[in-house]
Amino acid sequence: MAKKPYYITTAIAYASGKPHIGNTYEIVLADSIARYKRFAGYDVRFMTGTDEHGQKIENKAFENMQTPKEFVDETSGEIKRIWDLMNTSYDKFIRTTDDYHEKQVQKIFKKLYDQGDIYKGHYVGKYCTPCESFFTDGQLIDGKCPDCGRPVQEAKEEAYFFKMSKYQDKLMKHIEQHPEFIQPESRRNEMVNNFLKPGLQDLCVSRTSFKWGIPVDFDPKHVVYVWVDALSNYITGLGYDVDGKSDEKFYKYWPADLHLIGKDILRFHTIYWPIMLMALGLPLPKQVFGHPWLLQSDGKMSKSKGNVMYADDMVDIFGVDAVRFFVLHEMPFENDGVISWELMVERLNSELANTLGNLVNRTISMSNKYFGGIVTNTNVTEPVDEDLKKVVMDCRYKVAECMDKLKVADAITEIFALFKRCNKYIDETMPWALAKEEDKKDRLNTVLYNLVESIIIGATLLEPYMPETTEKIMAQLNTEKRKVTELGKFGLYKSGTKVTEQPEILFARLDVKEVMAKVAEFAPVEKESMYEQAKKQKEEKENSAETKKIKIAEAKVQALKANPDVVDKQEISIEEFQKMQLMIGEIVSCEEVPNSRKLLCSQVSFGKNNVKQIVSGIKGTYSAEDMVGKKVVAIVNLKPCKLAGVVSEGMLLCAEDPEGNLSLLTTEKDFPGGCFIS
Repeated sequence: MAKKPYYITTAIAYASGKPHIGNTYEIVLADSIARYKRFAGYDVRFMTGTDEHGQKIENKAFENMQTPKEFVDETSGEIKRIWDLMNTSYDKFIRTTDDYHEKQVQKIFKKLYDQGDIYKGHYVGKYCTPCESFFTDGQLIDGKCPDCGRPVQEAKEEAYFFKMSKYQDKLMKHIEQHPEFIQPESRRNEMVNNFLKPGLQDLCVSRTSFKWGIPVDFDPKHVVYVWVDALSNYITGLGYDVDGKSDEKFYKYWPADLHLIGKDILRFHTIYWPIMLMALGLPLPKQVFGHPWLLQSDGKMSKSKGNVMYADDMVDIFGVDAVRFFVLHEMPFENDGVISWELMVERLNSELANTLGNLVNRTISMSNKYFGGIVTNTNVTEPVDEDLKKVVMDCRYKVAECMDKLKVADAITEIFALFKRCNKYIDETMPWALAKEEDKKDRLNTVLYNLVESIIIGATLLEPYMPETTEKIMAQLNTEKRKVTELGKFGLYKSGTKVTEQPEILFARLDVKEVMAKVAEFAPVEKESMYEQAKKQKEEKENSAETKKIKIAEAKVQALKANPDVVDKQEISIEEFQKMQLMIGEIVSCEEVPNSRKLLCSQVSFGKNNVKQIVSGIKGTYSAEDMVGKKVVAIVNLKPCKLAGVVSEGMLLCAEDPEGNLSLLTTEKDFPGGCFIS
């Protein structure tokens, strides 16, 4: 019986520099899904690659005194190196500078023009170079790019436009009839409410102000807009041909089962891309999943903040599978995840070294100590065995349920629950005590056999997420991972098999101080351009202590002039004041409130298992990414209320100057979340 095809893609990585761990998370996530689907019996096609055109690339190449092609050859090669380092099993790595892709993009553009979906006009509006995106004034937030928060420039040039509105109703109907098309649900609501319902603007799909792009073959002064170029890779990478001469792979695998992308480019993949496909007469992908971001503890990773973490540096310290485990297990389904070196050490020591590594090592060591490494099933059972077997047998169902919903972190949690049950089984059966009684040897044999069998099933399920670890475990137990059809049977490990005499430590415990000392040695990998060096020198001068003192003094003078008298509020008693419960909280994630210009929604941790959602009108001063990691003072016993339809369970305290500028209140010392204010 032929295997059912399954086509999964990542967003192709923008070839502007070395990818950090937040970028790398997506390819590892996609790889875990692809590996699981192969294990489940699907014929998987997994594609990734690099997006290599656009003004930003042209500018970066100029700054580095290279041609654009030389620049992207280097950066694309570096991206591919990182993807390979992370042991990702992609079937094709596409580049948008590939000849076949470029020719098909030209043919796609011409077809859409010939049938009247693309027309020539003039663009006047705002353009964000880093995002390669045009925006109307109404789409800007505080005059800046709504996607990245950077300044935008006025743009006026001759351009070709795509008639988005022509397909708007058809796309809306498709989304209504296929609720699984955009996931998670919160992302679907965002696209519908923020873009489709207000009405779509015609999309600018060509540029004339730069040259690094695919030329419009019938009007060569224009280059194809980067998103038409980049999005087309999902079909050109399968051998799609506009003239009907597509490769067999296209007919086999299209439509895609899953486009896995970052939430920041959801609009392009769930509005522009489906409309392009409709215009081409092609079926739409079955699902687009907008995953959250992996953030540093002090916010979104950026070179300007100096908080970038790279996968190869992390691998040097922790190993490939430990990094894969962390980025997959620590990411919530919808909300942004937080990463730090310290947190990685804690997870490696507790979950990988203790729960998994120690389990495998103890089981093999006891087999060697008591029976010379020979594992025998003597079938001397007790009631406790049945509970272990039930947990082991049920695990495959729980993992399958999680993976059907793309809840990869939850799937890993279920597998580690199996390993934790094995550790508990050791405590319950006490093999060391059984070994002291001659008449308990057959029982001891069964206990060790049950442990080995359970570990094999757990390690088999673990393979999509930590493939090298699974391979090492199977080698030490002198066996192979199970087939998916074998997971429903307990007892397939051949009785009498000999395990390794010298078990390998899968994960060695690490000391956080030693790790941080190594981290301090990491040097920036990318060379800075002369432009970046000059920009940094200017910023350092502007942020010098002397300059800050002058600015502070000027602000104080202006504040006094603007507000010479402070109006006191009505006095309250000490009893009334004591009713307020003030605490230190740490912001673990933050998002903008849809359809609001002022509100941010923060998840604030006040100690273990105490997270409150607080909505604050501070978007004019702080971006969502700036908020993450901040220690704040909050009132936590306010009655919950709704702001712009979002529930708020407290209030963040701020100072406000006469100009309306805000500053979050915090403490002089770095107190942990949950400390009381008194």
